Amino acid sequence: MTSDAPASLEIPGDADLPPLALDIDGTLTTPEHTIDPRVFRVLPEWPAPVVLATGKSFPYPIALCHFAGVPERVIAENGGVVCVDERVRIEGDAERVAAAVDAFRERGGELGWGDADTVNRWRETEVAARVTADEALLREVAEEFDLRFLDTGYAYHLTDPDVSKGRGLREAASILDRDPAAFVAVGDSMNDASTFAVAGESYALANADEVAKDAADSVLDDGFMDGTMAVLAELVERASG
Repeated sequence: MTSDAPASLEIPGDADLPPLALDIDGTLTTPEHTIDPRVFRVLPEWPAPVVLATGKSFPYPIALCHFAGVPERVIAENGGVVCVDERVRIEGDAERVAAAVDAFRERGGELGWGDADTVNRWRETEVAARVTADEALLREVAEEFDLRFLDTGYAYHLTDPDVSKGRGLREAASILDRDPAAFVAVGDSMNDASTFAVAGESYALANADEVAKDAADSVLDDGFMDGTMAVLAELVERASG
């Protein structure tokens, strides 16, 4: 998809627009990994449900919803936590993940986030390690404990193999009484591939990894929030036509 990212977006009040499933890091952010200010203008104006789907722990997307002024509709921890309209579903074997982390540390591994470890402090279903961590050892431990290893480009994750963002989107859509195929998904990492498989229309940003690009219906010329804005502008134009 050739894109021309707008600086802002005029959304007609009567526009029949689809629900969205949006990743956060690399999708609603700048190349410097900060939230793009356009998020705070566009998301509150979008008339259909917006579900934020992220690998971050539960509080992060909830906080973003709060500060953006949108309903709390999130898929966190790569699908391990789904919170939509005050209904919370938690899946995954947290005890198995904790045992894997213990084994990783016993063999000399470090998650790499320091003593406070605010990346994992509030996680309920999985663990994330800095990309400077011992990848080979993490993969070894993941295989030993029958966990999925994910490299999102921002962190390494060990998660339950039965958990995914795509499965989380099915749950979110059910709560919202929407067909999952009605959603338009935008993302940039391998953990978004399952979302793309469930959504009816999917876009990988220019900064996406090859797994995400291969899974998406379309690959954008622009990356980060520029690419996301281009998708939203196209959806508005389509609805207005």
